[in-house]
Amino acid sequence: MLFNSYIYIFLFLPITFGLYFLLIRGRRIVSAKLALVLASLFFYSWWSVNYLPILLFSLVFNFLVGEVIQRELSTKRGKFALILGISVNLILLGYFKYADFFIENVNYVLGQDIGTINLVLPLAISFFTFQQIAYLVDCYKGEVKEYDFLNYSLFVCFFPQLIAGPIVHHGEMMPQFMRNRWNLRLKYSNIAAGLFIFSIGLFKKVVIADTFAVTATNGFDYAETLNMVEAWVTSLSYTLQLYFDFSGYTDMAIGAALLFNIKLPDNFNSPYKALDIQDFWRRWHMTLSRFLRDYIYIPLGGSRVSNLVTYRNIIATFLIGGLWHGAGWTFIMWGVLHGLAMVVHNLWLMGGYRLSKFIAWFITFNFINISWVFFRAKDFETVKKVLSSMFTGQFVLDYDWQGYRFLVDLRGVTYGPWLQNIYAENKVILYVAVCLVMVGIMKNSNELIRTASFSRKTAVFASLLFVISVLNMNKASEFLYFNF
Repeated sequence: MLFNSYIYIFLFLPITFGLYFLLIRGRRIVSAKLALVLASLFFYSWWSVNYLPILLFSLVFNFLVGEVIQRELSTKRGKFALILGISVNLILLGYFKYADFFIENVNYVLGQDIGTINLVLPLAISFFTFQQIAYLVDCYKGEVKEYDFLNYSLFVCFFPQLIAGPIVHHGEMMPQFMRNRWNLRLKYSNIAAGLFIFSIGLFKKVVIADTFAVTATNGFDYAETLNMVEAWVTSLSYTLQLYFDFSGYTDMAIGAALLFNIKLPDNFNSPYKALDIQDFWRRWHMTLSRFLRDYIYIPLGGSRVSNLVTYRNIIATFLIGGLWHGAGWTFIMWGVLHGLAMVVHNLWLMGGYRLSKFIAWFITFNFINISWVFFRAKDFETVKKVLSSMFTGQFVLDYDWQGYRFLVDLRGVTYGPWLQNIYAENKVILYVAVCLVMVGIMKNSNELIRTASFSRKTAVFASLLFVISVLNMNKASEFLYFNF
């Protein structure tokens, strides 16, 4: 069930909301929470009920292991339970997500012909696995209070964040599910804020991201060759699609959670305004960055070691981050590129060098745009097709430009249909330019929700976005991060 579908917007969400607060009003708190858990499991099962046993096993197993760890703190049993819990989680994730990738590489290296398993990746397995590994580690550190199974189930299964995050921390979520009389009542301010940000997210996904998806898919997957203009339009279209798609999902998740008086953490903060690669990772998929920092980078030693080891830790952390996104060498390369960029950034700071803000932004954004090519491409042949065309491809200008040749002598330029290989019209260039300006100067969703006055003007604006989005929902499309 997609956030951008009629059944979710007009049936599932209002029915779940109404049932939850109807039970709350009757002071049936446990029943209300149970209803929310069951609704979340139904939401998860909508794609395929075959996924449900995996989620239930993970849920029960990690809760029981967490109980053991909390009882056996600072003992060998507690440490063994932690190692066992992390191992089972990683084995489960590795089997479903990386088994075929491992077999394919063994076949390539050893010249074998071992058959692949062709497993279907269980929905959201990367997200709920990381979330529960963090919970087990915090149990071992003694940072977790005792929670009952119902509250733990809500922490893991709460439907707004279940499929693609944000990756929530028990400390910021589970206390909200405890008996708190301020959370157990209708809050009209939260309802207004929730609907406002949900409408923004829906518009981002349906109107903006899905528009760029067509051009990006044509360029990456269907076009056999690209000229320079087509290559740049393709890469920028995916750069914008990914941001508006994932941040749109996050906005809808935050908005839906607010209806239930639950505040999810921010996950994006205008990442394309970043002035360096470190700044970008403080703004992009912030909850994943937090997880990688707290549970991989710091345990490896972080920056408390020699510079050489620190750089190793950085690259290892980003390599794992790349592999988490997908079982493929293009994802690994994407992670390594970001790790190397972070190392270069650290060396640059150590040298005391500085750049103007515009140049710093220009370099950072173009690096991000180029690295997304590795993230999107299905193989290195596709990477080569797009990147080589971006920098050495033929420069084509539309027929309409021939009348302006007297303005500048562009040697080597040909005139003809300049976007035919990606089946795009000239207006897509205008869309790219407008959206780049939007992400560069406009307030993001977090800033809008903090500064909105929720007046009649705000209500009209949100309603307009919602209506435009619903009218464009001819075909519900999945969110990109459902694949990770």
